[in-house]
Amino acid sequence: MSKGLRNLTFYISMLLIFVLLMYGITELGKGFETSFEVPAKVETEKNYLQQGFSMFIKVLDENLHSPLGILLLQVIAILFTARVFGYIFVKLGQPSVIGEIVAGIVLGPSVLAHVFPEVSSFLFSPESLGNINILSQIGLILFMFVIGMELDIEEVKKKLKETIFISHASMIVPFILGMLAAYFTYPYYASHTSPFLSYALFIGVAMSITAFPVLARIIQEKNLSKSHVGTISLASAANNDLTAWCLLAVVIAIAQSGTFIGAIYVILSAILFVVFMFFVIKPFLNTIGNVYYNAEVINKSIVAFMLFILMVSAYITEIIGVHALFGSFIAGVVMPSNIKFRKIITEKVEDVALCLFLPLFFVSTGLKTEIGLINTPTEWLVCLMFIVVAVIGKIGGASLSARFVGESWKDSWTIGALMNTRGLMELIVLTIGYEMGILSPSIFVMLVLMTLVTTFMTGPLMNFIDYCYRKKTKSTDSPHSKESHLFRLLLSFGRANSGGIMLHMAHQVLSKGRDSMDITALHLTVGAEINPIHTDNFESISFEPILEEAKKLNVPLKTLYRVSNNASEDIVGMVNEGNFDFLLVGAGIAQSDLPSRSWFYPGDLLKDKTKSFIEEANCTVGVFMNRNFEKADHVLLVLDNVSDTFLIQYAENLMQSNNAKISFIDIAQDINQSKEILKAIAPFLSKHPYCNFIQEKKLSGHIFQNHNFMLIAYKTWNEISERSKDAFQYIPSTLIVNCKK
Repeated sequence: MSKGLRNLTFYISMLLIFVLLMYGITELGKGFETSFEVPAKVETEKNYLQQGFSMFIKVLDENLHSPLGILLLQVIAILFTARVFGYIFVKLGQPSVIGEIVAGIVLGPSVLAHVFPEVSSFLFSPESLGNINILSQIGLILFMFVIGMELDIEEVKKKLKETIFISHASMIVPFILGMLAAYFTYPYYASHTSPFLSYALFIGVAMSITAFPVLARIIQEKNLSKSHVGTISLASAANNDLTAWCLLAVVIAIAQSGTFIGAIYVILSAILFVVFMFFVIKPFLNTIGNVYYNAEVINKSIVAFMLFILMVSAYITEIIGVHALFGSFIAGVVMPSNIKFRKIITEKVEDVALCLFLPLFFVSTGLKTEIGLINTPTEWLVCLMFIVVAVIGKIGGASLSARFVGESWKDSWTIGALMNTRGLMELIVLTIGYEMGILSPSIFVMLVLMTLVTTFMTGPLMNFIDYCYRKKTKSTDSPHSKESHLFRLLLSFGRANSGGIMLHMAHQVLSKGRDSMDITALHLTVGAEINPIHTDNFESISFEPILEEAKKLNVPLKTLYRVSNNASEDIVGMVNEGNFDFLLVGAGIAQSDLPSRSWFYPGDLLKDKTKSFIEEANCTVGVFMNRNFEKADHVLLVLDNVSDTFLIQYAENLMQSNNAKISFIDIAQDINQSKEILKAIAPFLSKHPYCNFIQEKKLSGHIFQNHNFMLIAYKTWNEISERSKDAFQYIPSTLIVNCKK
């Protein structure tokens, strides 16, 4: 008996024994059913089936309305809606957080309950909202922990002298204006819900807050991270955030105690807590961070301990009366200073907090935001007043203080526009005020709208400032000036290890025969939500291989790093605005990573994004397909049309750099084209008689076997890749070139 048949026999025997034992145990167990009332037997098979189906529908309905079933359905609806609106707003050039806030409002009483009241009452019934609120609070605790880790206290200290005046002026001015607005609105909207002091302080904080996370991502998207204005704005916002949360803790203490005297004990307790965290817990955690700072040694125990510190910190601040979010923020701030440790912990917490829990908070906020509460012209004027006060106070305070310390007017207005960003941080403050009963529902709605407007206007306002201060420069040099000989190459790579290989190839193919080359290496991290704490690490890791290769080749190299929402669009914009002569990009997929299978179609290597580079860039574009590239010394140059002979210039470069052996292969279907091709390459062949010339109607796999590099025109690639589909599975490393100059 074969091994397979023996295994099958054993398996079937095991199943039969299992069925017999189960039947025997069941029959024995029926002897205990004397006290159990057995249901009456169903007379017919039809009734039996109907009863079974009815029971199934009943169970289905019960599960659909169960607390867990409702909660899961709510989470599904929230995540889907948040992602859809986030995507739409990113396409509009806005932070995704704006779309997620709007998604919350759409799912709330302002839209869903108004348009589909039955759906809203089923999906978000009042008795089911408790679970969503609890989960959203957990999400906020995790989020504030991440925000605390994003703040580098040492960097804040370094920039303190430069930014303290800007950051505090951008808080004091809107805070005072907010209290003044509170004075005029209190008798009509809050006198019956809270004391004036608590109301005025909360309005002041709401006017003065800046959303550091959203601001950081806007600065990344605007490519200002390394600029002076970006650095100043980030440092000012970090200082602002730190001050604002300490101030909010004091305001909460006063609001809960009712008076300054009653709040003293709460404030003193909070101060003792902060001192303990910074002078006892932080040094201890720094010791841990210096030992455990890479993914290999940070195990579940370390992560669990850090989360334990987070929860204990949040619990302590909650019970002393300054809110759990303040404790989670401080827990993040005192995490080990080692940036690698923070990065790993952030990665473990951030995705769950941002992708799962925060959308729940947005919808929880949206369910409280009933825009219909603002239903009179007077109330809309009050809402407009809050928006104007917030904008004037924040932009005015930040811009004038920046100008006072010596910034240019353009940079001052830019700093003001950035500091005016409120976003999620503002919603957190408003939610705290609403839940404490300090902000009435109508005031809460007005301030949520203010949050949306001030965050939404940041991008357009910065574009307007750039437009107003744009100087028209006239070039005094002609296109044939002294710099015209400089060949400018933009090398855009994806994976870090591909950068060095692409530079090595470009140096062989493009450098020889040129007086000089200006090479810029570009790496993009795609994603609107990249955490600022990660970007420097991403940048250093990404450029390390290509910088090492540049050092070996003794080639000057500029580096350019960007966080991008649309990689292809940004690359095309940079290459066109920078007047580059050549754009070198990697293929959409590395063929070296793929096996040679019959289903593999080489045309798939030129993805839509690569196609957009080729069609929209104003310069020559080369698409490099890496198949374990080392050296281009046995080169196959494919010619299908006389226009393809522009590739000869690259063959000349390879002859000089590698003493390469060039094999020209003519695959033209038209005899006249073949004659023109031969005529065009005749001078090269006469100069280099040891180079080969081959005529083939169709490429076959054996042609590629003795070559380690191929040059081919983009148009030819598209035309012959289909008819030579099988042969193209065996191609060597290849440069596909589209010439526009």
